[in-house]
Amino acid sequence: MLIRALIAAIALIASSSAFAQAGGIEVELNKLEPVDGACRAYLVTQNLTDARFDAVQLDVVMFDNDGIVARRLAVQIGPMPKNKTSIKVFDIKNLACQDIGQLLLNDVIECRDDSGARDDCLSLLSVSQRGNVPFIK
Repeated sequence: MLIRALIAAIALIASSSAFAQAGGIEVELNKLEPVDGACRAYLVTQNLTDARFDAVQLDVVMFDNDGIVARRLAVQIGPMPKNKTSIKVFDIKNLACQDIGQLLLNDVIECRDDSGARDDCLSLLSVSQRGNVPFIK
């Protein structure tokens, strides 16, 4: 009886995780790389929804190593075909990579799919990072 309950609980958790992934947009800060006078950021995006997004523009804030706001940028990660992984690259001018302590996905400035403007995009987005610089929402 206990084993059956455990199997059912594991199946429920696995199916709810798969369901959550099926409806979201994942944004991973993959790496930061120094370039002339800037820090280049690489974002790996995954549109795990059934919608094609024509435009997704993010409000991203960079904090320095002391937690002070260093820069704020509008970053366009669209268009995003449905069920597609993409990479978006942008430069953070006049800020060295080693001076970035954290990135914050502050808000979604614009979000349009094939049916028009959407107001639920912030809730669809999840963020993560591969390197040492945290990317939070």
